[in-house]
Amino acid sequence: MISLDFKTQPELSAQLVQRVRDIRKTHGLSQVRLAEKSGVSLGSLKRFEQAGEVSLTSFIKICMALGRGGDIDRLLSAKEYASIQEVIADAKRDS
Repeated sequence: MISLDFKTQPELSAQLVQRVRDIRKTHGLSQVRLAEKSGVSLGSLKRFEQAGEVSLTSFIKICMALGRGGDIDRLLSAKEYASIQEVIADAKRDS
């Protein structure tokens, strides 16, 4: 998995756009078909793929139409710890 740490907002946007485009193409979907399948307007989908601009609602709909809703669900999920030492170390960093 590619790390998204230490990237700028434009870099992150470009990576997300490329990933979504790649997934769309892997599924053999045109922009028109993905727009229909997701319920997102073709104009919004094109603006997303060209400029990285789309509403959060539309982004989620696009991801769900591509079968990647679980990725969105895990995006900001709580961190899982392997040991109590990791919990303590995180608590020390946050204080």
